[in-house]
Amino acid sequence: MRQAALERRIRELQLRVRTAREELAILVEQIESLAEDAEEARVRWLVAETPSAQKESSDAHRHLDLAQRAAAVLRVEIDQCVADRDRYLHELPVSARK
Repeated sequence: MRQAALERRIRELQLRVRTAREELAILVEQIESLAEDAEEARVRWLVAETPSAQKESSDAHRHLDLAQRAAAVLRVEIDQCVADRDRYLHELPVSARK
């Protein structure tokens, strides 16, 4: 790959890493809140033992699970982008590395 193309791809990957990390930070905060909500709903279900409390608990846990899966996907994406970026950096001539 030409040096200019490598540099452009490295910048693109770095931008995606930065954006994904920001998204992940927000998602982690949301997960903390969703975990609290899910635990509260679980306790309400245990106390009330009603179908509506059970549904609320189930819904809260499903939302938490979805957010955790999204965070896992972002972590994998970040790791892959960092690995690709590092590989491209090693392909750059030493004089071009900043």
